[in-house]
Amino acid sequence: MKTDMEITNAGYRKYPFPFALDIYFVKVPPPCLPKFSSYDSSNALRSLRLGKYTEWFNDVLSTEISHKCEDVLDLLSKTYGCQKIEIVIPELHEMRTAHIVSIGSEAMSSLNPYCQEGKRPQFTLDTRINLALFESFSASDYVASQCLRRRIMHHHMEIFRNVDIIVTPTTGITAPLIPPSSLDCGESNLQVSGYLMRFIIAANLLGLPAISVPIGHDKQGLPIGLQLIGRPWGEASVLRLASAVEELCAESRKRPSTFYDIMKTNHLVPS
Repeated sequence: MKTDMEITNAGYRKYPFPFALDIYFVKVPPPCLPKFSSYDSSNALRSLRLGKYTEWFNDVLSTEISHKCEDVLDLLSKTYGCQKIEIVIPELHEMRTAHIVSIGSEAMSSLNPYCQEGKRPQFTLDTRINLALFESFSASDYVASQCLRRRIMHHHMEIFRNVDIIVTPTTGITAPLIPPSSLDCGESNLQVSGYLMRFIIAANLLGLPAISVPIGHDKQGLPIGLQLIGRPWGEASVLRLASAVEELCAESRKRPSTFYDIMKTNHLVPS
């Protein structure tokens, strides 16, 4: 079995292939802090290639979300000359499975000491339901999910050969109503959770830099976001594009009825 080495205080430690440090994250480039208002920044935007997987992009509960995101992509192309490129992200179902097994196993490992101390009844009902699901995952399931993670990372790195940023809606639905009963008992609605997490699993599972930018609202006044996903260590490009999107969509954004601008606060709130 292929192994990687990690230097420790005690010497060296071997890792089996599924747990090996990703080669894409080992070489750290020098930090890059883009000047968003500079000519160079605007010029860099012209060369950006934006990858869009249409089938996934349109997998939303309301077409208002995908249409609003599509409008922003068209605006980026018209204003800065960004190029839209159609891509295909393979094995989305497998990626979702690897994601839930990975985070579920790690959550169970973290919370298990509390469960062993008899504190499980202190958790909300929805947390206990999820823990019951996570307990069904075996060590083999977790190892398999890490093998899938590595495979899916390879797919994404192949995509990043042709694009600089992958664009998706932030969520597959706008903010759902919170049932009154959930205030006392919690809520376990996996269908709603699936729509809310539909597009964030790639960055979450693979550790890719990503950001959500508010771009407007639906007919009910609920906010819609555009997600930008970059290649490893591609934060500068992600932030540069996010700044441009934020500027283009400034007029379409509405402040909530209760708003407090913490960025313009000149005094400390007493503790």
